[in-house]
Amino acid sequence: MLDFADQVVVVTGAGRGLGRLYALELARRGAAVVVNDVGGTMGGDGSDPAVAAQVVAEIEAGGGQAAASHDSVASPEGGRAIVDTALSGFGRLDAVVSNAGIFQTLPFEELSPEDWRRMIDVHLHGGFHLAQPAFTAMRRQGSGRFVFVASSAGLFGQPHSAHYAAAKAGLVGLANVIAIEGAEHGILANTVLPFGTTRMVTETIGDIESEFLRAIEPALVVPLVVYLASRACTVTHHNYSACAGRYARAFVGLAEGWLAPSGTAPTAEDIAAHWDAVSATDPYTVPTSIFDEVADICRRLGISA
Repeated sequence: MLDFADQVVVVTGAGRGLGRLYALELARRGAAVVVNDVGGTMGGDGSDPAVAAQVVAEIEAGGGQAAASHDSVASPEGGRAIVDTALSGFGRLDAVVSNAGIFQTLPFEELSPEDWRRMIDVHLHGGFHLAQPAFTAMRRQGSGRFVFVASSAGLFGQPHSAHYAAAKAGLVGLANVIAIEGAEHGILANTVLPFGTTRMVTETIGDIESEFLRAIEPALVVPLVVYLASRACTVTHHNYSACAGRYARAFVGLAEGWLAPSGTAPTAEDIAAHWDAVSATDPYTVPTSIFDEVADICRRLGISA
């Protein structure tokens, strides 16, 4: 059993849906859990402190330890306050499940700047506001785990969700850099791309019958998140999709492409002439940073990096 005894985990957006399930399972395995949720609507309006408090009560009723946090990740002060709740209440911070989010669908042309900013504030800015003070705490203790809840919408696209997709793709970039900078401090960072029939789905498409919607039970996402948050996890800088009991790595690969002869000045016509090679996906590598791409090009050109 993956044991979280004597470990402290922050779960944001933990009052309902997937976040609540993560918090309950982590607590069942012995973690002290900071249950963070402002208790707002799916669109990000309003607040209700009872939402987080109810999950804390569930955990405590089962013999676990938990503390409620009603702070918003959308501000630097809120992010610091969430981390402070863990440190002041339990003395350390071992893992962060950055799950807080809102959702809204609108055609691209109908998105207002306010719609865009609100989505980015909660998902992407929220990930940063929470991660920075958490990273500092983890660096001091020499270990930590970040699990950022991203989305296939961000990696692959989803209609009527440009603001949501952009914010989730941004979280992948944030996790990549935290993974690189955290490596020397024992800090790992990965993302999960979950599918689950939660209020994000039901409030968007309504109450419809679908075999797929029945298949994507939210509980099926939980094992992956718990593993990535645990000390048993040794991978970092990865993305994993969890859909209907299928768990798979999702990655950004870099193809070999076409390399113009050294000393030449390639033209748009040259690109057109070699378009098949430029667009081919095989062979490919999965770079661990921008330096891998630079090093490979230098190798092929026969120059020093």
